[in-house]
Amino acid sequence: MSFELLRVEKITQKSDIPFELLLLADETVEAIDRYVHDSDCYVVRMSASSEQIAAFVLQGLNEREIELKNLAVSTNLQRRGIGTRIITEIRKIVKEKGYSILWVGTPDVAFRQVSFYEKSGFHKAGLKVNFFIENYQAPIFDHGVQLKDMLLLKLTV
Repeated sequence: MSFELLRVEKITQKSDIPFELLLLADETVEAIDRYVHDSDCYVVRMSASSEQIAAFVLQGLNEREIELKNLAVSTNLQRRGIGTRIITEIRKIVKEKGYSILWVGTPDVAFRQVSFYEKSGFHKAGLKVNFFIENYQAPIFDHGVQLKDMLLLKLTV
């Protein structure tokens, strides 16, 4: 893959929400429905393509803080630096919107995701105990481990 520019576009029609991409980072449509309609949803394309290669969702928490509710990159394009480039774009959007703190939550046992966010400048800032048990009907497993707690990571922009 050559180094192409990313094109980030805000979704304006709720019917255009890219659930197929968002489901790569969240378990169910019902879970996504709980936040996506009160948030800003974005799709990412390579500059020369119409194909959606990634998506993310930002939800304002208050006048200073915003949360990255979902960040998903197409499976065949993961681990190629696209997520890092998207975080750079997210930082710009967050700053332009006037927020100073960006939050993200991920399973505490999702070491790849935790490492990704820490390399992107986030630091561990809290834990929601039993989040995945209390917020999902069926147990969720990742690499044979049941997800229970959500690790909160924070970035000052």
